Amino acid sequence: MLRLGRLVELAVDSFFPQRCVGCGRGGGFLCPECLGNLPRLLPPLCPRCGRSQASGIVCPSCWQRQTAIDGIRSLFNFDDVIRKAIHQMKYRTLKSLSPCLAEFLADYLRSSPLPGGVLVCVPLHPRRLRERGYNQSGLLARELGRRIDLPVIEDCLIRVKQAQPQVRAANVEERRKNVADAFVCRDEKVKGKQVILIDDVCTSGATLESCAAALKSRGATSVWGLTLARETYN
Repeated sequence: MLRLGRLVELAVDSFFPQRCVGCGRGGGFLCPECLGNLPRLLPPLCPRCGRSQASGIVCPSCWQRQTAIDGIRSLFNFDDVIRKAIHQMKYRTLKSLSPCLAEFLADYLRSSPLPGGVLVCVPLHPRRLRERGYNQSGLLARELGRRIDLPVIEDCLIRVKQAQPQVRAANVEERRKNVADAFVCRDEKVKGKQVILIDDVCTSGATLESCAAALKSRGATSVWGLTLARETYN
């Protein structure tokens, strides 16, 4: 017997058929042609921050400083179709895109596993969560957890400082200041655990680093960041 949620999805699809977010064709959120043109982030990459790095070794920026996060991996450049898809999910309340996008994350982890026993999503500030009504990173984490059979810890990491969106910051240093001490881990649910931290887009990595510091302060043994896309930054 179909679950109520699935029945609702089928009813919605019958009245509002899915269309490709890239080209508008009917039949699904991403048509085969747009799927083939997704701007994948391919090696060689910096093994720490995950940015493109021609040599495939640790980039100069990562050599210069130590961070709490063990590494960051992203699947796509934040461009073209994937940008449209994330914006539709994030700002146009197209939450039904999350299973499709989470499947990309699951495929990545099946082929390139990261150390991790639990998933944690990057939280929104409570005020922004009330305005939007949902956390897009939480949607991705829950859908991903179902696909790779990992538990999601949703209520331990909280955002205590509301700041301007990272994309509006002028440079990397401003982004780090923007999220300094912005996150707190309020219990020890992650103690002794390897965490995979989920977000939709990585801009400079500063948000993921700040979250990792909060998680490790409560005993997480490792924290790897995993995002759908990576923004080019100065």
